[in-house]
Amino acid sequence: MVRARTPGGVAECPGCGAGSARVHGVHEWRLADLPVDGRSVVVRVRVRRLYCRTPGCQRTFREQIPGALERYQRRTSRLTGHVRAAVRELAGRAAARMLPRWSVRLSRQTAVRVLLGIPLQTQKVPRVLSVDEFALLRRHRYGTVLIDAATHQRVDVLSDRRSATLETWLREHPGVEFVVRDGSATYAEAIRRGAPTALQIADRWHLWHNLVRAAEKVVAAHARCWAAAGPKRRQLTRETTTLARWHAVHDLLDRGSVSWTAPAGSASA
Repeated sequence: MVRARTPGGVAECPGCGAGSARVHGVHEWRLADLPVDGRSVVVRVRVRRLYCRTPGCQRTFREQIPGALERYQRRTSRLTGHVRAAVRELAGRAAARMLPRWSVRLSRQTAVRVLLGIPLQTQKVPRVLSVDEFALLRRHRYGTVLIDAATHQRVDVLSDRRSATLETWLREHPGVEFVVRDGSATYAEAIRRGAPTALQIADRWHLWHNLVRAAEKVVAAHARCWAAAGPKRRQLTRETTTLARWHAVHDLLDRGSVSWTAPAGSASA
């Protein structure tokens, strides 16, 4: 158990930012901290509730400790950072099984809430943007994923693959100079309207895929030409091949290379 209290002095109101030192009351804040030598640590902090002197703002407020305590939390900031790192990698059930080994106990529901409460990192608009679709529900619902082609980091995820959605995103995020995409005419039109100065580039996979498909079409279209240019092959009918097998079998029987016994009850030839 660690007991502490906040220092005196002026504290800022979280609503308007005005400073105040007029104390309304004192209460104790109980929080969990990082374990020490396998033992749980509880911090009991005495904080002040102060009056706000700004007219129209909240009447009272509780002083905050940036970097140590967070509002509406029962854990210290450093313990919250460790829990977030665990749930980010392991998600709900696995994190709930692993954290007790570090003397941190929480349920899988709490782990999921912590995971959903992690703020998303704001990605800057990349110079080279990669656009592709992915299936949310195959053959029924698709989305669009935007990737930084230089760092391979996800930039954003769009809820559908419509041209207007991608066009709106490009207009709201100027600065894209190159867009790597597949052969979709929908994406091509969206890029042409949303980022008219960006250069559109076919990605490597679709480039090879389209080359292979084009080669297959050319070979299939000239199949008769390849057959005519090659050596002539004698067309064998089923009757011819059956008769040839019959002669081959009886030649082996005549030479004694193969023995044959008629099944019991069958008529002799």
